[in-house]
Parts: sequence; structure tokens; C-alpha cells
Amino acid sequence: MRGLTIILTGTDPERFYSALSIAAAHAASGGPACIFCEGRAVTLLAERSPAPDDAGRHAGGLPTLAELRAEASGLGVGLIACQGGMALSGLEIGQLGPGVEAGGLVSLMTGLGDDRLVTL
Repeated sequence: MRGLTIILTGTDPERFYSALSIAAAHAASGGPACIFCEGRAVTLLAERSPAPDDAGRHAGGLPTLAELRAEASGLGVGLIACQGGMALSGLEIGQLGPGVEAGGLVSLMTGLGDDRLVTL
């Protein structure tokens, strides 16, 4: 199965939730998946407080954002933080949680191979 690379371009937790859901579903189907948090989207990786709709998700039987991130990680979904975004946001890789790698768009684009590319 071809890989899936998702470029997350904003700071909306709902988009991050969607990116994690899509990547986790792809990984659960047997394909490699990663999410590249471009620009200030890296701040979503540093969030530790509940996401805005976590209570509603929990009430509806869905995982919270943190739970979904852990599930996606367990499925092998990679998380890549934009180096420029970290500089803009004053963040260091150690602040973004376990398993997050630093990278840039050039290395991402040159390493895509046959991966599908989605931008959210």
C-alpha cells in the first residue's frame, strides 16, 4: 500500500484531529502515514490541555485529541515538526512530545516517493 503524507497548515485543533484520524485509518489499513506540521501548526504538538471539543467527543464515545494522538502513534503514524515553525513559535523538539521529529518542507517533498499527499 502506498504511503500517506499529510501537511497540516493551521493551528486549528479540529484539523489536527482530522489529520490524526485520516493517518491512523491509513496506518490501520497497513500503509505508512505521517503528518508534517507546517509553520505554526507545530504549536498543536505542544498542546497539553484538553482540545475544545474533547468533552463532546468523550460523551459520543470518540477518543479525545490526546487519546487519538496516542493511538495514531501506536499505529506507527509519524509526526514531523517544521523547523521554521518551531523557530517562529519559540519551541524546541523536546517540547513537542515523544516520537516527534524535526524536518523541513524540502526534505519532506524530496522524500515523498509514491506517497499520496494531502494538505489540511
